[in-house]
Amino acid sequence: MTVPALVFSDDQAAAYDSVTELLRGAGVDLDEGLCLPAQEGRSRVMALMGKAGSGKTLLLAELVKALEAVGVETVSGDYESRRAREKRTLAVLAPTNKAASVLRMRGVPATTIHRIIYTPVYDPEYERVAEWLMGNEDERPEIEGLADIALDRALAVYEQHKSIPAALAAAGLRGSDFITGWKRREEPLDIGFVDESSMLDERQFDDLCEIFPNLVLFGDPAQLAPVNQSGKMVFDGMKDSQKRELHRIHRQEADNPILDLAHALADPALGFGDFERMIEEAARKDDRVVYANRVEVDLMARSPVLVWRNATRIRLINAFRRVHDAPEDSLLPGEPLICDGIELPLKHRRKRLDLEARGLIKGAQVIYLGPGKKPGFSRLHVVGAIEPQVSAASIVKIEKPEEEEPFIPFAARMGATFLHGAAVTIHKAQGSQWEEVQVFAPDLYAAARTGRNEAGQPLWKRLAYVAITRAQSRLYWVVRNRLSRPSGALRVDDLSAPAAPLELTAEDPAL
Repeated sequence: MTVPALVFSDDQAAAYDSVTELLRGAGVDLDEGLCLPAQEGRSRVMALMGKAGSGKTLLLAELVKALEAVGVETVSGDYESRRAREKRTLAVLAPTNKAASVLRMRGVPATTIHRIIYTPVYDPEYERVAEWLMGNEDERPEIEGLADIALDRALAVYEQHKSIPAALAAAGLRGSDFITGWKRREEPLDIGFVDESSMLDERQFDDLCEIFPNLVLFGDPAQLAPVNQSGKMVFDGMKDSQKRELHRIHRQEADNPILDLAHALADPALGFGDFERMIEEAARKDDRVVYANRVEVDLMARSPVLVWRNATRIRLINAFRRVHDAPEDSLLPGEPLICDGIELPLKHRRKRLDLEARGLIKGAQVIYLGPGKKPGFSRLHVVGAIEPQVSAASIVKIEKPEEEEPFIPFAARMGATFLHGAAVTIHKAQGSQWEEVQVFAPDLYAAARTGRNEAGQPLWKRLAYVAITRAQSRLYWVVRNRLSRPSGALRVDDLSAPAAPLELTAEDPAL
């Protein structure tokens, strides 16, 4: 086998070999450095599964590097060169913007599933700029109104982020300047890697199988299954010969207490009370775990409190707005929102596709920046999107405790719909990660009291596992129904351009 730059554990090496064999059957030989033209034939699907910390992201990143080294071109759905259509291609996908941004932060050029399904149509003049940025044209393009210094900025951004829209935005252009429309992909692609595959429902899986003749799913079987699939994941319908599982958990020299807690949930004898005592003990030894007596309101603006019950979510949202003195008839800049879909008639299909491709898909985390130029429009920052600044007609719904209908502080007649995002359910948090995460423990205790099971495991354990593994650096286990006071007003000055990629190491506990 081709020896990667990092030293794999035995189960990682076996999984790498399995994917290498699948790719060899598709005409891409990583051992010999060969990249043969694609041929029509049978579809190949494989699932690479493992719990948090088992090295799935590390494997995905190394496979991407190996494919790029033999000449496979990565496509993102942002722009696809006509010259690349004869080449072998790879697309790295995630179900949500946040999940895709987590991969991009680790140096993996990822995009959302939706952005691959719907592709942009570029103005021919700006196609020349895109081809030059990608290195397919030697001669610097001359575009009226686009100075050399703007092209230099575009090139610098493209070299860092490999995104054509982000590069053109850095040159001072808006999407409407260079994108003339959107179309659903008709022609298939080639090789697809899908992260966070436990979130896929059957329809998404079928769509991906149609688009990619060579598909590798990366996912965590210990997470929660999609709500509409009766506790089943797409892995469950696959043959054993198509699945590989990583068992070894990788850590830094100092153990990661967050992962330790997550993996302790696999013990069938562990009860909820025992688990809380384990968290309390971990908090005494390591400040990366906090046994908290209240919800920290300052964290809620960027990292929602994770809950199980909808009623808890609504109470926390209203408490968050009260302590910030938010008026009922408007939003404050800096308030977090969650996209709940787009309500537009068919005649506005192009606008719908434009918003969805910019990141406003259901479940997207958004920060309200202020009113737009037109009545009912909002300026928004889409968390994790490559081009995060968006202006959209908005319908904002703020649910009230014990009231059937949500309160709508303002709304356009149609557009993107939003719920408040200061608290979210653990189900909706799947695929996302935050530096610091607050888990509302009384809700998990309520889940434990129900005695419910999902896929043979107590529901509270699955909820706790998903919630805990959303935390990258610090976990707050909140045990009381209290809320702190804010240290200051809500802010938006912390919302910046995408960060530079992080380097992956073999012992990164977030892998």
